[in-house]
Amino acid sequence: MNYILFDDSVRETLKPLTYTRPVCEIRVGIMTIREKWEKYLNTKTSTFTEDYLSVKYPIELTDAMMLINGSICPVPEMVKVIKKMTPGQTLVCYNDVIAMYKTKEGFLSEEDDNGEKIEYKGEFVKLKSLCDIFLLNDSEIRKDFEILTNGRKSQKLSSTNTVLGKDIFVEKGAKVECATLNSTTGPIYIGKDCEIMENAAIRGPFAMCDNSIVRLSAKIYGATTLGPYCKVGGELENVVMFGYSNKAHDGFFGNCVIGEWCNIGADSNASNLKNTYEEVRLWSIEKNTFVPSGTMFCGTIMADHSKCGINTMFNTGTVIGVSSNIYGHGYQRNYIPSFVWGGNSGIKVYEVEKAIEVAEKVEKRRDMEMSDDDKRILLHVYRLTLKNKRQR
Repeated sequence: MNYILFDDSVRETLKPLTYTRPVCEIRVGIMTIREKWEKYLNTKTSTFTEDYLSVKYPIELTDAMMLINGSICPVPEMVKVIKKMTPGQTLVCYNDVIAMYKTKEGFLSEEDDNGEKIEYKGEFVKLKSLCDIFLLNDSEIRKDFEILTNGRKSQKLSSTNTVLGKDIFVEKGAKVECATLNSTTGPIYIGKDCEIMENAAIRGPFAMCDNSIVRLSAKIYGATTLGPYCKVGGELENVVMFGYSNKAHDGFFGNCVIGEWCNIGADSNASNLKNTYEEVRLWSIEKNTFVPSGTMFCGTIMADHSKCGINTMFNTGTVIGVSSNIYGHGYQRNYIPSFVWGGNSGIKVYEVEKAIEVAEKVEKRRDMEMSDDDKRILLHVYRLTLKNKRQR
């Protein structure tokens, strides 16, 4: 079977994070949604997404195709139902389309074949808002931990560490010395070739993916996820970092989502609770206004390639677009568009040629070369976001 993960309308709600990726490439728990499906299905998937993303994330068309909603995290019961579907069937739950069995002819003509609908009555998790990424991270770390460690043996931890609880799994090549790891509140997963330095204190649920680093005396509360090649220090609580991003110094970030290739300056802080204890309102790019977040705790949402200078202060419920550079004294504004340079005293457009040049330098520091596809995506996002008056 050819499995294809597709974007539904929630893609608009999840901007600015989905400016540079399909929904299924969002990391929640230990794995991205795509990685979860590929683990359950035991096969690779392709993607049905926006045209400008499709070169990097192509679709594979075959005679028989199962299209799966890329905003939905798999569960065993759902996977069993999907594997039993026949051509023309659509799996739905209320207003959500979960999966569609398409033939190549039916897909290209956008017809539903015989149009039979199956009602799914089991429970499942679907990303519906930016805050869902950190709100669902606790339960998703636990589920991913079970999948990734089942039947496998952990690398043994050094006796220099203080260990509480038994739900700790360490992949090969990881280095952990003189740290405190508490898994009584949730599992702790340490990926390949990771490093946790001396005096770091970590409370689960917690996950760090391959080649990430926790620096000296860091304090990390669950549910926190570090994607691959992240470097963190200071204090974090319920933070999801997609990968290749740094918050290497002191400062507090709580209830935050940080995309890829971001950098947080030393002693920067992100407020996650209003002094009035009111529900946080978050800027919606889709609706072009502030909307209720559904939670009292919400920090900063930062999209790919954005950065901030030292001592930056982010207000409760701040949304930052793609490839922006934020600096300056005082609290920053709650919405910072894509491709801008500056802070609360004023912003100007960050020219895309310079932004791409900086992105190339950042990736070279990790011994990686920025692809032409990624450059084209940034250029498209630049043009797309300039249409918004708030971005001029």
